[in-house]
Amino acid sequence: MRRILLCITVLICAITSGASAVVAADDEKEQALSFLRTLYHDRNQLILNGNPDTIAQYYNKADKLSRLAMRQEMRRSQYLQAWAEKRDMRLTEAEGDIRVTRFKLEGDKARVSLIQSVKIAYQYNQEHHLPTQSFGVGTRHALTLRKLDNRWYVVKEWYLDPMDENPNLIPADSVKGFPKKTLTVQASAMMQSDAQSARPRRYNREKAVAYANKYAGAAWGAGNKGRYNPKYRDYTYVGGDCTNFASQVIGDSEEGGGLPMTGDWQYWYRSGGSHTWVQTDRLKNFLLYSGYGRLIAKGTFTQVVQPSDKHPQGAVAKLEPGDLIAYEMNGDVDHFSVVVGHDVNGYPLVNSHTADRYKMPFDLGWDKSTKYLLIHIND
Repeated sequence: MRRILLCITVLICAITSGASAVVAADDEKEQALSFLRTLYHDRNQLILNGNPDTIAQYYNKADKLSRLAMRQEMRRSQYLQAWAEKRDMRLTEAEGDIRVTRFKLEGDKARVSLIQSVKIAYQYNQEHHLPTQSFGVGTRHALTLRKLDNRWYVVKEWYLDPMDENPNLIPADSVKGFPKKTLTVQASAMMQSDAQSARPRRYNREKAVAYANKYAGAAWGAGNKGRYNPKYRDYTYVGGDCTNFASQVIGDSEEGGGLPMTGDWQYWYRSGGSHTWVQTDRLKNFLLYSGYGRLIAKGTFTQVVQPSDKHPQGAVAKLEPGDLIAYEMNGDVDHFSVVVGHDVNGYPLVNSHTADRYKMPFDLGWDKSTKYLLIHIND
């Protein structure tokens, strides 16, 4: 009888001890998640105030990798502030949320994967009567956290950020005040004219824009609950998904622009896209030599926005919603975005994947060495 009671007592102790461990682990996880929520909230505030003290508490100065993670956030804030200043704007709001997709506790460390969605708003300095404008960004993050002296810190972090650039390389102040408000009126007139046209069109521009807005992923403002179109493969971790997304926008036959696939440019729903469907330079060449698109202009930011004899309002004035922009670095196309409209002052706005962007000013995240290929998709 005593042996039975002893066994029962040991079993109860083991169960109690195990339950306590689970509760302790749950408490640690909740503390870490609370840390992450406040971390990302304050990093959004850093975008507005640029003060290092806003985020210093979340990093360990004695840890090299932690210092590097903080430095990345400072550089991102500085880039955004410098871009806004050179476009004669001020940033007025930065807010968002996070969605944790993976959490693994390992002693005093935690490994986390999450998706962040951020809304950033801006106001033109010289146009106070114009309403505030907003755009969205979505990024995927992998972090390592560590608990030290009963406090969590960021040890290291990785994510693809469209605004992690050198603020000193933003095009010079000579373009301050760009663009012209007439761009908005012109683009609206073009869309209305197309909508009223009785002729059959190979490319449905309005559906292409609607597709780009629906499937812009984790970026604030996008539809489909922040997720990509599930019938297409996600190439984010195998070279990037921007070109795959651009091809979907112009080529999806059900919801997108409906351009017919070809032997070279096509998507197989069980295996993925052709090289031309998913690779930047291949898509650029296909569009320009197949008759599906034509090049409006190619040049740096200053070259495509400044008036010229050929483009009195700047080449970007010729862009219509549903057109594409290819971004060239060092002679190779590095990215594709889809023009989805203009802000109240005429600034062309784009959507893209990797990282996810929703109605973002087309040059934000790039620098003075970037060459923009403005590609009109032929109707």
